[in-house]
Amino acid sequence: MVKLKKLILQPKKFKFKKVRKGKLKKYIYNSKINFGFIGLKAVESCFITSKQIESARQAISRKIKKKGGKIWIKIFPNTPITKKPNEVRMGKGKGNLSHWAAKVRGGSILFEIGGVQKKIAIKAFRTGGAKLPVKTVICD
Repeated sequence: MVKLKKLILQPKKFKFKKVRKGKLKKYIYNSKINFGFIGLKAVESCFITSKQIESARQAISRKIKKKGGKIWIKIFPNTPITKKPNEVRMGKGKGNLSHWAAKVRGGSILFEIGGVQKKIAIKAFRTGGAKLPVKTVICD
């Protein structure tokens, strides 16, 4: 039995362990498909964690596995999210690093597919979009 190593997206090097998250911008209008022929676009802004990106990638790749297509991930989680432990009083500094997340603006392309039929790509993006915490639209 072969044990598969789970891919968790995170930066290899980073300057600061704890940063401020900042504000989410509302919408981006000039997002274009660069690599594939069909893409999955976010409608609203949010933080998407590395686990959510990975689960969406796995769902998309399962749908196109025998067809020989290629998937491009257009977002990368480079924002560290901290969390304090349960039942800890206020103050005493910022919490420890919990996970990594990507800031996603509404209207930005999340995933792209190339090398498969359009019908299969739409089906794959529907299942992958269900794994994400943001409303998505399939765009050509």
